[in-house]
Amino acid sequence: MSVAPLWDELTERLLPVFTTYRSHLADLPVEVKADNTLLTEADVAVQRIIVDAIRATEPDAAIIAEEDERQGPREEVARAGGRVWVIDPIDGTAEFVQEKRVEFCSVVCLLEDWQPVSAFVLAPELGSGGTPIVVTGDARTRRLTLDGAVIEPPSDPREDRWLSATRSAGALPRDFDRAAEETGFLLKTRTTSQTLDMVRAAVDLSGRTAPSLPPFELFWRRRQKVWDGIAGLCLGAAAGLRHCAEDGEPLPLTPSFLSRAEPVFASTVMGRPDIVSWFLDSPH
Repeated sequence: MSVAPLWDELTERLLPVFTTYRSHLADLPVEVKADNTLLTEADVAVQRIIVDAIRATEPDAAIIAEEDERQGPREEVARAGGRVWVIDPIDGTAEFVQEKRVEFCSVVCLLEDWQPVSAFVLAPELGSGGTPIVVTGDARTRRLTLDGAVIEPPSDPREDRWLSATRSAGALPRDFDRAAEETGFLLKTRTTSQTLDMVRAAVDLSGRTAPSLPPFELFWRRRQKVWDGIAGLCLGAAAGLRHCAEDGEPLPLTPSFLSRAEPVFASTVMGRPDIVSWFLDSPH
């Protein structure tokens, strides 16, 4: 089944929903979950639309969704034979609930044989003038699209070399931060949308956003939930990037891992192969 019609449908259905909720932020209750992330009615509504759209074409789909409130093992995922959908209805809810912030997105990723193969990221207001940006990727065909047009991934390093090395609020600087800065890298350490940081490792958005957001040469995050990272990994694979854990080992995309109530990577590293090799040899 081609996922392109689904991506088009989701873009058409979700944008008006985002517009409605963003125009009534002052009246939108915000709940703080046990992990200190935020939850709103918008997260639930967007997730329902995405799940319904998937089930309209695949009624028995195995779905991992951030706001499904699962407490126990996902037995249906273990039985799925490797075909699984992962949804993050709003990645960057803390940004979404602030009127002037735009780094939030909806994320859908399809896995086959337990590996990410197709990804969809809709950032409703990330473009210049608050316009939407849609990024899709197919890991099997190495195909990336930006707003419907096929694009090439970033190639040559830029004069300003950025890394996304975000950490939880209040966490102390790490040895890596100093090593990266001494090497000449610029660091983003404040968490917004992890998915959009990974998008910027795979796709050059500079000139398409206001203010301009340069591409990252490396993304690194500890304790990353699968719905915050899996679409980014798919886009990275489509862009020819390398991904692994911070010890260089493969990420545990296995039935037992994905069947957990909340699958969490101990660490996620993604970037140009030479920069990943440099990272693995650096203190972190």
